[in-house]
Amino acid sequence: MLLRVAFFVLMALGLIGFGTVAWITTRPSEGTAAAAQPPPSIRKAILVSALPLRAGSLLKPEDLSSKDMPTIDSDLSPDTPEARRALVGAMVRRPLAAGEPLRAEDIMKPGDHGFLAAVMEPGARAVTIPVDAASGLSGLVWPGDRVDLILTQANADATIPLGRRVGAETVLSNVRVIAIDQQLMQGTGDGQARTVTLEVNADQAQRVAVAMRLGQLSLSVRSASTDSSAALTGSSGAATWARDVLPSLLTEPKASSEATVHVYGGNKDVKEFSFP
Repeated sequence: MLLRVAFFVLMALGLIGFGTVAWITTRPSEGTAAAAQPPPSIRKAILVSALPLRAGSLLKPEDLSSKDMPTIDSDLSPDTPEARRALVGAMVRRPLAAGEPLRAEDIMKPGDHGFLAAVMEPGARAVTIPVDAASGLSGLVWPGDRVDLILTQANADATIPLGRRVGAETVLSNVRVIAIDQQLMQGTGDGQARTVTLEVNADQAQRVAVAMRLGQLSLSVRSASTDSSAALTGSSGAATWARDVLPSLLTEPKASSEATVHVYGGNKDVKEFSFP
């Protein structure tokens, strides 16, 4: 009897020991459990479109926004000042929704082969005009803006009434800016543009060539809501003359109706006679 009890006790102790060993060996350690957990995701800011963009649009600073994402693919642009500057003036290859990441395959940057040809509409021409701080809107024009081209002329012919010696007329209306200077982006190193390249058709290109010989050209920026299909091939209105700006020029000075005769005598004697 005693041997049977001892046998059952040993059996119970063996089972308890076996279970303890099995539990210890199957239970993961704290270090192993920590290693099995995925590392916390690192969120980084990437550049996305701030508003819906159509294919062919040229990116402006206000078109760019930022969005946090857990991972960054190699074809996404991190939100850095350098990345933003690199995208300004780039062309959007396909329509983008607001908040959509700007991927490398969706963007064609200035300097890429065929960039200028890709920017222009089929059959369009590119013409470049010289500008200064005043006529170029002092660096406020960006690629993608739509502008009017205004010609100002001054005539020094004294036989022309004073109120019609200076005039201005819109030569082209609602044309798109596709480049600023030779960098196809905003401004130059000192922030002052020297040339502006416009997208025009064949007839408009000839008008610009003639206008550059007639007088000074300046730009007028149109609203962002302008319908691009409303572009005109010629003037959008009548000319504005100096007398339209300054009404006092409507009153021309009257020429004197008196005639004056000088009679020269001896000893340098000079007499003057006036006749009405």
